Amino acid sequence: MQDYDTPPERSWLEKFRDAFLGVELGIRGQSSFFVHLFIAAAVVAAAIVLRAILIEWCVLLLCIAGVLTAEMFNSALESLSRAISREHNPDLGAALDMGSAAVLMAAIGAAIIGGIVFTHRLGAMAGWW
Repeated sequence: MQDYDTPPERSWLEKFRDAFLGVELGIRGQSSFFVHLFIAAAVVAAAIVLRAILIEWCVLLLCIAGVLTAEMFNSALESLSRAISREHNPDLGAALDMGSAAVLMAAIGAAIIGGIVFTHRLGAMAGWW
């Protein structure tokens, strides 16, 4: 007996295709995502110029991934809230504000970590320590 309420199993290829579609939707639908991508590119360029070592690359890329992931979750939350209701709803508004705050916190944390890494690299290159 088949359960018609249960969706059929999807292949790994279908799951990856859907995930990449989600990335495309997140990038196309959010102008703030482009800002984060621009800053990520600037961080990568600075890491190349300052000759970041392996552990610094790992930390910087983890920060970039964290900010972009937070932005994707926030975008998903915004899309979901529009699907639920287009009218003002204080609970949805609070959820959206918390999603934005998560992105802000990730970005501030990444900026602080980037500042520490790049200050250390500049100091090492300048012979300060």
